[in-house]
Formats: sequence, structure tokens, C-alpha cells
Amino acid sequence: MGDDELERIRARKLEAFMKSIERRGAELMISEPMLVTDMSFDSIVNEHPFLVLDCWATWCGPCRMIAPIVDDLAKTYKGRIVFGKLNVDENPKTAIRFNVMSIPTLLLFKEGKLVDRIVGAESRSGIEAILRKCL
Repeated sequence: MGDDELERIRARKLEAFMKSIERRGAELMISEPMLVTDMSFDSIVNEHPFLVLDCWATWCGPCRMIAPIVDDLAKTYKGRIVFGKLNVDENPKTAIRFNVMSIPTLLLFKEGKLVDRIVGAESRSGIEAILRKCL
């Protein structure tokens, strides 16, 4: 193996390493819930090790009650948990896929797998207790 070929291999590996660092750095900067759609769900859930998906609708009073809690939790858990918001009226496929029958529902995904759910307007301390259990 020649020096030129080794240098090309090193360059490729360094580039891949730098991209993984950039991806992780961008994830650490997420401090507010991401918009999630039926189209983006799979890529988002697989991209983030721990995702909490807030399933909501504009007409839902309890959803509006927990929205500020979810926003604040996104700031508090920045770097450890990514939060997303899925409007179930506009994105019914994902809601159906995970049997979301009532809203608000928080779906907790770890490494792309659904590990828990919170149905109804739970308090901040109640949500945090479940998050800590799943972390």
C-alpha cells in the first residue's frame, strides 16, 4: 500500500469523524422542540438517541397546558433529550402507527424504540420522574 493511498484513507476517516462530531454538536444545541411530521418521523427518531414526541392538536386545551412544560423541559434537558412536536391532525399516520388515542400523549423513544408513553396532561414533576426512569 503506497503513501498516497494511506493518506486518502486517513483523509476519509478524518472527514467521517469530523462529520460525526458536527452531528453530535448540533444535537447538543437543540433546546426547543423540533417540528416532526409523518415524513420526517423515521429520520428524526433514528437520529437522536433519546426523543420525547409530544402528540398534540391546536384545538386541545390540555395540549396547550403542557406545551410550556415541554418547551421548558427541552431547555432543561438540552444535550440529553431531544423533544419533538407532532400535530396529530396534520400527521395522522404516525399517530395511528403508535396508537395515539388521546392527546396530549408524550411518546418516549430510546435508540429508535418506543420505551414509554405519558397520556394526558401530566405535571412537570410527573413527566420528569418518567424521563429520569428512562434515562
